[in-house]
Amino acid sequence: MRKFDTKVQHLKYKVLREVARQAWAGTLLENVLDIPKIIVPNTTPTMRCCVYKERAILAERVKIAMGGNAEDPNVIQVIDIACDECPAAGYEVTDSCRGCLAHRCEDVCKRGAIWFDNDHVAHIDKSKCVECGQCAKVCPYFAIVNRSRPCQNACKVKAISITENNAAAIDKTKCIQCGACVYQCPFGAITDRSYILNVIDMIQKSDDNKNYKVYAVVAPSISSQFTYAKLGQVISGLKKLGFHTVIEAALGADMVAMAESRELAEKGMLTSSCCPAFVAYIKSAFPKLLPLVSHNPSPMAALAQYIKENDPQSRVVFIGPCTAKKAEAQLEKVKPYVDAVMTFEELQVLYDSRDIDITTLPEDVLDNASYFGRIFARSGGLSDAVAQAMKEQNIDFALKAVPCDGIEACRTALLKASKNLLDGNFIEGMACIGGCIGGAGCLTHGEKNKADVDRYGKEIYTQDVILYETQEEIGYFIVENEETAVDVVWGEVMPLNGLQAEDIKVIGNLIDCPDFIEGMGFYRDNEIEIPYIPLLNVQMSAYPYLKLECTKCKHTVLACQYKAKCKDCGGFLKTGFTTKVYREKEKAFA
Repeated sequence: MRKFDTKVQHLKYKVLREVARQAWAGTLLENVLDIPKIIVPNTTPTMRCCVYKERAILAERVKIAMGGNAEDPNVIQVIDIACDECPAAGYEVTDSCRGCLAHRCEDVCKRGAIWFDNDHVAHIDKSKCVECGQCAKVCPYFAIVNRSRPCQNACKVKAISITENNAAAIDKTKCIQCGACVYQCPFGAITDRSYILNVIDMIQKSDDNKNYKVYAVVAPSISSQFTYAKLGQVISGLKKLGFHTVIEAALGADMVAMAESRELAEKGMLTSSCCPAFVAYIKSAFPKLLPLVSHNPSPMAALAQYIKENDPQSRVVFIGPCTAKKAEAQLEKVKPYVDAVMTFEELQVLYDSRDIDITTLPEDVLDNASYFGRIFARSGGLSDAVAQAMKEQNIDFALKAVPCDGIEACRTALLKASKNLLDGNFIEGMACIGGCIGGAGCLTHGEKNKADVDRYGKEIYTQDVILYETQEEIGYFIVENEETAVDVVWGEVMPLNGLQAEDIKVIGNLIDCPDFIEGMGFYRDNEIEIPYIPLLNVQMSAYPYLKLECTKCKHTVLACQYKAKCKDCGGFLKTGFTTKVYREKEKAFA
């Protein structure tokens, strides 16, 4: 089965896998010099001019797989000897030039860089050309092409230059760690440093989570990855690797959306802070706009902070598509909470380094977050979540979101904002095209990913209890199967495809909330008006639970309604506490 888009990704995978295998076995230090020969055992070259150069480059890849140069803080690294000196002549006139009479290329060039030989064929004077590309745009034969390097084309913040040795170099003051150049380099000469050894070390030293618990926080874009298996099997695989439990970063997104919506209403103008590459770009290119950046942490940091506050001895590993998250985890305000960051590529490496075939595993459930938290993974998802959060908190604010799909769109919006010309009050910045689903650390890229994320956001499970709320109706349902749900109160069957995903809120399941089901039945049987239970002060994926006290036996229970019937004595339950307890938090830290 094919797990990666390109052979470059596969080569990177083979190096990481061998490093991981040696680390699990405790033999890495003694065998590290042999890894290049293990990967290229024969004398016939398959990638370069000779096996010796191949192995020399592999040795450099091994260093980066082991964490790279400690003195260089940049996550994105250039392997000098792997850089193939790609032609980088800029704009050139090709043989397609017909020597036409129009000379539009000459007319449009304000630098006078276009000249013609005796055969009327155009040429470009490189001493005058500023690489604006106007001549290429107007040529009717498309005879003028831009021969810039793939890495430079990919880097929209112009952080890549060419050294005197004709190798790529990264300007660390401009680099936003997005990794676009990593995915686009045809020779894999640019790559991201790996912290996979840190993760393996954490898991091994936890002694099967006895010394401390290792939490895996997975990005919602995981739904568009590992397409050869089911998502539930991916989650089972993480636990088989040695993680204590798996929590959705989308739960942190739910938290962030609520806080960010309030901050936006207070300030009147805001930019998102979820994408670390976008925030880094503002710092380097638009520093005057820094006061507009949301003060809220990213979903990764928000959830990791919550985990550490509840379990100070724990270790938190974030797994996602983003190379910039590796840089974010090194920030002083994030470092205490996030212990390591891995990409989806590296997660595949961990599975295979332990010979775990996830397609053979049973399906586990990942149900911590809401629809809106899960669609953070795609461009426009954050804006939708903020709008929903305002609605649920009854915030009276005219949101005018500007979703920016890719760093070029971000630049346009930020430039307008700096000139007070932006027609909007909330900039959702996503450095990668498509959002997180287009991150450099994905196994696969493509349009299909967006649909997968939306489908994942709408995912509900058999026996889930859901609240369906629209302006016209409110109802509680038990999910019977993939197609139907049964009304909790009246027993009526409703087709699931007739319910809009954004109007569904998962309360729990039959195991989690029997008090709720019994309470609803009590209201029905006694012809008492069914109470509508609005969301409280925090929007989570599951419905907020309250601590309730029985008026008869004084027993306390968790329930998701204001009144229910006590199962022990039949008395009524009432809200006897002000503390709100949330099911997913209880479940995550059980």
